[in-house]
Amino acid sequence: MRLSLPESAPRLLLAAFALIAFGTASLSAQKNAAKPLTIYAVDVEGGQATLLVTPGGESLLVDTGWPTDNDRDALRIQAAMNDAGIQRLDHVLVTHFHTDHVAGVPGLLRHVEVGEFIDHGVNREDSDVARRDFAAYLKAIEGRKRRIAKLGDEIGLKGVSAVIVAGDGEDIARVSGVEPKANPLCATEPKWDLDATENPRSMGFLLRFGSFRFLDLGDLTKAREIPLVCPANLLGQVDLYLVNHHGFYQSNSLAFVHALAPRVAIMNNGAHKGGSPEAWQTIHSSPGLEDLWMLHTSEDADTAHNSPEPRIANLKGGTDGAWLKVTAHSDGSFAVSNGRSGETKQYGAR
Repeated sequence: MRLSLPESAPRLLLAAFALIAFGTASLSAQKNAAKPLTIYAVDVEGGQATLLVTPGGESLLVDTGWPTDNDRDALRIQAAMNDAGIQRLDHVLVTHFHTDHVAGVPGLLRHVEVGEFIDHGVNREDSDVARRDFAAYLKAIEGRKRRIAKLGDEIGLKGVSAVIVAGDGEDIARVSGVEPKANPLCATEPKWDLDATENPRSMGFLLRFGSFRFLDLGDLTKAREIPLVCPANLLGQVDLYLVNHHGFYQSNSLAFVHALAPRVAIMNNGAHKGGSPEAWQTIHSSPGLEDLWMLHTSEDADTAHNSPEPRIANLKGGTDGAWLKVTAHSDGSFAVSNGRSGETKQYGAR
């Protein structure tokens, strides 16, 4: 017996396949949209190494920590990469050419493949150490892709906007999508002198992932912070602030920090580097701050100017190397996990 199909059968079958394909694509899109942005503040003992992994798996490492004989910081970065499920770094951004930020590059390249390096151009500091570290950086990346970023440039992360707002001693005049607002704190902010080191040359960026905002400005000092928020705040408020300059008092001016009004701040200090009481107090008193997390107990500060132990990754006398891990969602909600204790705190969308 031979079955007879109606003439419309091919069209019906095509329509059915199209619906199945559309449904599969839609579910895939929803699944990708639900994936978080992950940020690791890696413990490099008072330097910087901040790893970002986008929902699509693209990666950005900001700075590389110190040089050590055993490549300690490179291996800690690699451990964070393994936790994130990535094997290579798509972008490495060097904020400035100081040892604790750039000198880990040769060690990193012994362990990890890097797609491109991004920096502000040339060393501007008149010191033998800065000249040495810059020369070592150029030698290490010779023959590799290098991009000198300018103000307003996008780093180029799919699904995430990360725009350069400071670099090579200059600050951006306007950030697309941010409406500048007058900052009344500027009237009482002292005038700060510009130092001649690489710190005020730091390259930094504002990252936006849906409603979530994250700011990392390297070691930018007060004289270069202020133009970003005075007379008007050009950056807006942020959810997460990586504390400038490891929490040194030469950075983190009140008019700057309080204008940002971060919900959470992470201080990448060392046991005896950064974490000054003055900076800690300025950040802690910022309006709307829910928590100040620290990579280390600041052993040169008193108990009143250290965060509670659950908010510190590496305690005095404890095992160093624990990270702070942020898991952020496009609705603005996020969580911070303490790598030492495994404790996680949730922060809802605002």
